[in-house]
Amino acid sequence: MMTTRRRGRLSAAAALMAAVAFLVGACGGAGSGSSAAAVTATAPAARFKVSSMLKPSSPALGVIDDKTPWQYGIVTKFTKEAGRAPDIREYYSNWGDDFDTEGNAFLWQHSRLPMMALVPSDTPLADIAAGRDDAYVRHLANQIAAYDGPLALSFAGEMNGPWNSWGPEHAKPAAFVAAWKRVHDIFTAQGVTNVIWVWTPHVVDSGTTAKLRPYYPGDSYVDWVGLIGYYGPLDGVAFSSLFTPTLRQISDFSSKPVLIAETGVAQNKSKEAHIRDLFQGAAKAGVIGIVWYDQRKDWPGSKQLMDWRISSSVGALAAFKVESSRSGFGHSFKDG
Repeated sequence: MMTTRRRGRLSAAAALMAAVAFLVGACGGAGSGSSAAAVTATAPAARFKVSSMLKPSSPALGVIDDKTPWQYGIVTKFTKEAGRAPDIREYYSNWGDDFDTEGNAFLWQHSRLPMMALVPSDTPLADIAAGRDDAYVRHLANQIAAYDGPLALSFAGEMNGPWNSWGPEHAKPAAFVAAWKRVHDIFTAQGVTNVIWVWTPHVVDSGTTAKLRPYYPGDSYVDWVGLIGYYGPLDGVAFSSLFTPTLRQISDFSSKPVLIAETGVAQNKSKEAHIRDLFQGAAKAGVIGIVWYDQRKDWPGSKQLMDWRISSSVGALAAFKVESSRSGFGHSFKDG
């Protein structure tokens, strides 16, 4: 469901760092395109470590929308309608934006695991891979390291989606992998230990046919696999056809825990049945959570407005509450 977004501005601090990096690069320093691993760590190691969170004991339930972490209305609304608070609050952030330390801390203080989908917008993956934005990446890493809580981080999600400016029609898989590793290596060099790295392709379907293995950075660079797929008017009619083929493809090269990182069921005469199928299929597949896109939004590539909300009808809401509870979705990351 991601779309191309305009690049946000660097903060004054990030801009200053970029200038310093340019001067260092002119003298042959780390900013001249050398390996990120060679960068000397300047930030203190994050106090929070996510190692104990990587294999949840039960599946989580999450919610995502286009608002910032501080805009808590989606959590309040979801809690009231679903009968339980979401465990994960996912949001989007543009490449070049500062990390919202206070907003993420607010989420974690209220027992929500923040999940940031970092969107490269109009920044070419090749530029990121080449180190042209290293100053920003270090700045972002330092901000996240200073935040005393966990963050699930998805970089350039739906990289296999042709509708994205970083998708197959604009960038090769090797460029995505190189950019991912560049960002990851800088975070490691900066001593960041509070990030869960979530690799999030769109499910393979009639509109997303690219093979996934060439996009995979490797197990040492990924903590969770996050799938994006919707029960809509084109492909999503059953878990067995929407998610299972992709799960099988991924199982050939990764055994990392799988999170359905973005999903929803469009309002139609079969919505209740689709909700039941989603939760039952996800439980059977052993996924570690489902993050719901609880909004009305156009179907990608068209102007057809779809209602993905759990409360789009009385029957849909009842099915969601019953099936999420019956399938055991609900996991507090603060309790382990």
